[in-house]
Amino acid sequence: MERRTIGATALGVGAVGLGCMPMNWAYSASQRRGDLSLRTVHAALDAGVNLLDTADMYGPFTNELLLGRVLRQRRADAFVSTKCGLLVGDQHVVANGRPGYVRRACDASLRRLQTDVIDLYQLHRADPEVPIEETWGAMADLVRAGKVRALGLCAVGARTTRRRTLGGGHAGTIRQLERIQQVFPVSAVEAELSVWSPEALERLLPWCAARGVGFLAAMPLGSGFLTGTLTPGVGFEADDPRARHPRFTAEMMAANQALPAGLRRVAARHGAGVTAAQVALAWVLAQGRHVIPIPGTKRESWAVENARAAELVLDAADLAEIAALPVPRGSWD
Repeated sequence: MERRTIGATALGVGAVGLGCMPMNWAYSASQRRGDLSLRTVHAALDAGVNLLDTADMYGPFTNELLLGRVLRQRRADAFVSTKCGLLVGDQHVVANGRPGYVRRACDASLRRLQTDVIDLYQLHRADPEVPIEETWGAMADLVRAGKVRALGLCAVGARTTRRRTLGGGHAGTIRQLERIQQVFPVSAVEAELSVWSPEALERLLPWCAARGVGFLAAMPLGSGFLTGTLTPGVGFEADDPRARHPRFTAEMMAANQALPAGLRRVAARHGAGVTAAQVALAWVLAQGRHVIPIPGTKRESWAVENARAAELVLDAADLAEIAALPVPRGSWD
């Protein structure tokens, strides 16, 4: 697989990563099986994927434990990205950016992952009660201690309702980035980017490109919508967040069918076996050499299909056709 570099230290990663969250967190609990997830991670590594994206809150903790079983055997094949800063309760999630907690969380992640170093350690969410510089300083100390190679900021879910105004929904994220960049270099930013949700193109992606900061594109398949495999009106399980998402109502899914249909048209021009999902990922890859999509899946076949998107190159006509697709309808909030 094509390799891309991120951050000032030129960390090398595969052009397509693997989002591991669905294996143990969110989406449908009835479909989670550890044996299948293990095979999925191994299949992704075999296909050239090396960036494995997780977090201590996924499960909580069980996703890191699962990856630890793989890393125990194949650490040299993997680039490990995990996160700290969010604590999971029975019915709530709260931020914790206290330096002491950050140090303890890192040590716990290292144990669960069965490794002596984390390649990319991300702040999952800033704690409003703690200056972000203090949190980031504690994370920088982990780099100096040899426990972490590089630092990143996760901005998934950081949109605001004013995302389409001047500055977009990532204006607050950029202000945070400017502050922490003064403390220790930011190597990567993780935020949502897809044909379904292109808001990061406005300011966040250019900010990263100008500073050599990698961009990990979360939810590049629109939580499954852009694959064209979801049927409007077919309900999600009660524990699946899409069951409560305004864009996943039967009405909105039907109204937005032009998006996967357009991706399928582009895929058809590239030959048999090319899928709408691969076109969606290739579009993300085309947004810059510093961009790495991290589609999430718990299925082996989809992990391999996603990895092959790195071989698909969209031409100017393809990109123009995708750019002309209708603006997605429906609220995010």
